[in-house]
Amino acid sequence: MDFPSFSLDTSLLEEANEPDPEITYDLLILGGGPAAMSAAVYAARKMMNLAIITKDFGGQVRETSEVENWLGFQSINAKDLADSFEEHVKSFGIPVSLGRAITEVKKQGDTFRVWTDDATVYSSRTIILSTGKRHRLLNVPGEQELVGRGLAYCATCDAPFFKGKKVVVAGGGNSAFTTVLDLVKVEAEVTLINFIKGWQADGPLQKRVEQTGTVSMLDYRQIVKIEGKDKVTGVVVKNRESEKEEKLKTDGVFVEIGLLPNNQSVKDLVELNDQGEVIVDCTCQTSVQGLYAAGDVTTVPHKQIVIAAGEGAKAALSAYSYLVNKSLL
Repeated sequence: MDFPSFSLDTSLLEEANEPDPEITYDLLILGGGPAAMSAAVYAARKMMNLAIITKDFGGQVRETSEVENWLGFQSINAKDLADSFEEHVKSFGIPVSLGRAITEVKKQGDTFRVWTDDATVYSSRTIILSTGKRHRLLNVPGEQELVGRGLAYCATCDAPFFKGKKVVVAGGGNSAFTTVLDLVKVEAEVTLINFIKGWQADGPLQKRVEQTGTVSMLDYRQIVKIEGKDKVTGVVVKNRESEKEEKLKTDGVFVEIGLLPNNQSVKDLVELNDQGEVIVDCTCQTSVQGLYAAGDVTTVPHKQIVIAAGEGAKAALSAYSYLVNKSLL
């Protein structure tokens, strides 16, 4: 990792504790993925009085098995990587509210108020929103049970592990077609299943997939069940025109039917784009002064771990500069 060691006030090295609702923090970080954890490290380096509010640590990193594009490692277990992020953050003794969902963020004067699902209210002079995105789910039997056991949501992360295997891709848009091309590169036997009648991907992408000559494309079909006990073994597919069902044997399923930004707590506060992502500038500043955002919840392109971590660091440094310029630090 690229965080150098440095001297730190020993008070910051105490065991992490709960944030104090009676304190107005310099910074509250909302979220627990790579962007949030990177922001926490950089904010701690600046001796900011900060706290973290998150449902859990790791974010989407924990939904995959191996990561092969983290600098310095040819391959690293995703859980180990997320655990190392969490251990690094916890070494600073930063107060953490774990297991609570953020329900609302408001700005009152120069102070932000953050509500959680247990009605606790926290206060801060700045906010970094790094709540990420959630996968649009198939919502079928077997999906939740087989995540990480053959069911995946990230071809960039997991395609290499399906070399030469049978794989089903659910979706009909650009992300689904890109996933198919990633899988074709590792010689997977791919079946593409589209719920809506007619493919939605851009023409050039559709042409590239068709030119492979190896991809089976099933239009106007619905995956109604994912089968398997310890790993994916097959899917049940319904023809939406004839209503007939058939079973397909497969070693894996990639769900590529879209992502939804976790913007619920700020959707009435900050400007969003048409996809519901939080609009940020090059300093991670949102449309609300003092409120920064980083990672997949934002308009920054290319949703990758390394990019999220970099954006988190940038957001923390921007929040620090904001407080210094306002003589609040």
